[in-house]
Order: sequence, then structure tokens, then C-alpha cells
Amino acid sequence: MRFENTGIENQTAPLTRLDDLMESLGFVRAGQWDYERVTYDRKFEIKNDVFYLRVQGYAIEGDVGGRHAVIKLMKPLLGKYYYPHGVEYGEGENFPSSLVNQCEALLAKVKEGLATINA
Repeated sequence: MRFENTGIENQTAPLTRLDDLMESLGFVRAGQWDYERVTYDRKFEIKNDVFYLRVQGYAIEGDVGGRHAVIKLMKPLLGKYYYPHGVEYGEGENFPSSLVNQCEALLAKVKEGLATINA
């Protein structure tokens, strides 16, 4: 599921400030990066299902490995994890409405944090 019109897509932020913001909201970057891209994941476990809210971005200046980069964010995704295949984002997936609402609230907090960073 792709979240549209969240207000964070195409926003930019320095990597270190973005890392701090995302970590404060429970997102993990961990090893999910290369020199040009980053991925922040927030894991949700509901009953026996696992879901991930994923915010991706890419460097428009600098490189991620050197921690001196400016990141431009993309549209957030919500996916369901299937062992051993991975995360599926397809339109055929069913996501609990309470989870979608929680994700929308988190994305609103990301937007607020980006406004503070870019003020």
C-alpha cells in the first residue's frame, strides 16, 4: 500500500537529523542503506501477522556512508511480511484499518519533524 499526499514525499533533510527524527518515532535504518539510498522501517506485530511501514529516500547531495548527505524522501509504503518470501506491498493485501490509521498518524509526526528540521 502506498500512502499518497502525506506531505513528506519530496521533502529533504540532512541525514543525521533525519536519522534522529526517524529513530525518535520508532523507525530503524540499521543496515538498510547503500551510498545513495536509505530505508527506514517501523515494524508492527498484530496477532500472527507482521507489517512494515517503510519510508525510503535517496541522497541528492553527499553519500550516506559518510553520514554527510541530504536525503530526499519518497512516498511511504505499508507492506505485509510473508516468511520466507519477504514484504509484499500489493493492492491485493488487506491491512487493518487501525494499523493504517496508526501509520497515518506516524507519518504526520514525520511531516511535523521535517518542518522543524527545515525551518
